[in-house]
Amino acid sequence: MVVEISLLVFLFIATPPVQGLPQKSFGQIVQQADAARVADRTNDAIALYSEGVRLRPSWSEGWWSLGSLLYDQDRFSEAESSLKRFIAIAPKPAPAYAFLALCEYETHEYDHALQHFQAWAREGSPGTDELIDVAGFHWALLLTRGGRFPQALYLLDAKAQKLGGTPALIEAMGLASLRMPSLPEDYPAQQRELVWLAGKAAYYASAHEPYRTQEYANRLLTRYGGQPNVHYFRGTLFAFEKDRSAEAEEYEQELKISPQHVPAMVELALVRVYQERSAEAVPLAERAAALEPKNSRAHYALGWGLVDTGRPQEGARELERAKQLAPDSAAIRFILAKAYRTLGQKEQAKRESAAFLALKDKQEVLAYSQEKTRMPKQSGPPKQQ
Repeated sequence: MVVEISLLVFLFIATPPVQGLPQKSFGQIVQQADAARVADRTNDAIALYSEGVRLRPSWSEGWWSLGSLLYDQDRFSEAESSLKRFIAIAPKPAPAYAFLALCEYETHEYDHALQHFQAWAREGSPGTDELIDVAGFHWALLLTRGGRFPQALYLLDAKAQKLGGTPALIEAMGLASLRMPSLPEDYPAQQRELVWLAGKAAYYASAHEPYRTQEYANRLLTRYGGQPNVHYFRGTLFAFEKDRSAEAEEYEQELKISPQHVPAMVELALVRVYQERSAEAVPLAERAAALEPKNSRAHYALGWGLVDTGRPQEGARELERAKQLAPDSAAIRFILAKAYRTLGQKEQAKRESAAFLALKDKQEVLAYSQEKTRMPKQSGPPKQQ
């Protein structure tokens, strides 16, 4: 009992009352937090910023600094909370959406991450070059995971031209090119060579090196020609070279392996339209649209084929459906204007021509990566009647 009482007395004497400590002002905390950050005393800075936002929850700069420091420390779950608070109160939070999405990627909250990458894009994708590169790459990975392969390839193509053929980029391009809805860490190990060969071919196509592209595409076809999506991917490579006959042959081969392959049906239909064989395009596109009613490209191919085979009224309906599904597609607006001109609906044709002009040079990430190869050649806007 004596020992216990003595220990209590010692603790009481050694620990002065908390209320006797001098309290820092908010301004002092801000200064000390900023100084700690500049001096790379990260743990001190995190503690000080945490104290600052506790005292003043409306301090948006403090939430941003705290979130970014936690992100740099790979403390992603904690960083998420701070970045969400910043986004809620900051007048211009756009870059934070990308950081938040990257945190959510790391914590496997993939659907939320995809939403926040899209929010970042709607604000113009602001940030440093490093942030844009990292965020764009991870966004592409999530688009691939979600089955949005053309959009993923659009992003990866831009990264490839800027950063070169890094192993991570090659792998990502291979997954998207083969339409494999997986993250790099998730797909089977026995498919590594398949993905790598496709990725190399896709990278060299992006780099405009046709001989290297065909080298890897040929190796891919030789070793894995019986696998789904290989012939389809080879067809898309011929599309960029505008070799329509070879492209069509690859899509036909793909449909022998995968009879329900909607993208192969759609692209084959578009090739037939370009070859002035629209009568063959219509049944292909009809089948594709029936299998995937929300596939804007299927309705676009069907509408174009119908217009070219003397059925503009039906074609216009399909193209309007395509426009509803993909309002940012310049190609759809171009053919829809043609349909309305054929029908003598001058005001509607004028409206769609204006939309085409507004969209044709827009770098829209949600547009199809092949749209440039499909756009009808002309030197100006669709002619008015």
